[in-house]
Amino acid sequence: MLSPTLDRIIGSRRRRARRHVLVVAILLVFVIVIFVLTLSLGQSFTRPGDVVRVLLGENVPGASFAVGQLRLPRAVLAMLAGLSFGLGGAAFQIMLRNPLASPDIIGISWGASAAAVFAIVVLSLKGSIVSIFAVGGGMGIALLVYALSSRNGAAGTRLILVGIGVSAMLESFIAYILSQAPAWTLQEAVRWLTGSVNGAQLGQALPLLMAFAVFGALLLSRTRDLEALRLGDDTAAALGIDVARTRIMIIVTAVGMIATATAVTGPIAFVAFLSGPIAARIVGNRGSLLIPSALIGATLVLSGDYVGQFLLPSRYPVGVVTGALGAPYLMFLIVRANRTGSSL
Repeated sequence: MLSPTLDRIIGSRRRRARRHVLVVAILLVFVIVIFVLTLSLGQSFTRPGDVVRVLLGENVPGASFAVGQLRLPRAVLAMLAGLSFGLGGAAFQIMLRNPLASPDIIGISWGASAAAVFAIVVLSLKGSIVSIFAVGGGMGIALLVYALSSRNGAAGTRLILVGIGVSAMLESFIAYILSQAPAWTLQEAVRWLTGSVNGAQLGQALPLLMAFAVFGALLLSRTRDLEALRLGDDTAAALGIDVARTRIMIIVTAVGMIATATAVTGPIAFVAFLSGPIAARIVGNRGSLLIPSALIGATLVLSGDYVGQFLLPSRYPVGVVTGALGAPYLMFLIVRANRTGSSL
């Protein structure tokens, strides 16, 4: 028979597990509802029944083109990109125990952007080859930042500071390339840098889906190792975790997923940065934040794209909307840390 104390501990863990499952289920339903609404609502309203018929392959006059050709590719791309940014960003933040440790801040998105802009402006490349350059740039910058910050292990604060410095250099490089760009490539490069799902096609979703399935599965398989790293490197090592190997594996998989998403949609600002903290507020400190963060990311991109297209005086890419949300939150984190005297 269990002691009363042990019984209370087991009961508390079960309640937390049930709450975590409930929150994930609610977030999943919320993402599905937003996805369906983005297919139904636009410049014209399409009944949900007609949306379902279009998705099942029926030819519905007045709906097949609007839903199947315009709204569906955009919604699918937005959802997959949001899932990728949210999951990858949360993995970095959990691993380094710092809300600033997101691809937006430590240079990964800027590496992908710099490679893509170089391919577009200097090499005059288009299409999938630009995406390959972007993935390679994101991967390369991630490895560079990790190598420069590694000294007896890559401390979170050191990696963030190195990443910020590398980001500044990449921003300058991008600005120089754009200043020399001819008019016919400048517009395309700037549109890509903004972060957008304009002109989305279903064919673009396939590489993103494959990257999310492969890298996402690898990340989720390391959930326990990530939870151990939240307790600190020494504690994780004492629990039998190979800290250096686990960290490299998480970096490679998270960067692969984020760089692929960036290659397809451009760097949608602050989604990777916001998803983890929002998920932590909803879920609490108990339980894995990976799946909730991915669902929050999908929610941010889907809703941000709809707001930018239909609820503002002018049409804006989704990156503009998410950037407007993320910048104040970044300042809030810095001000709070300064007032409390704590680290970020």
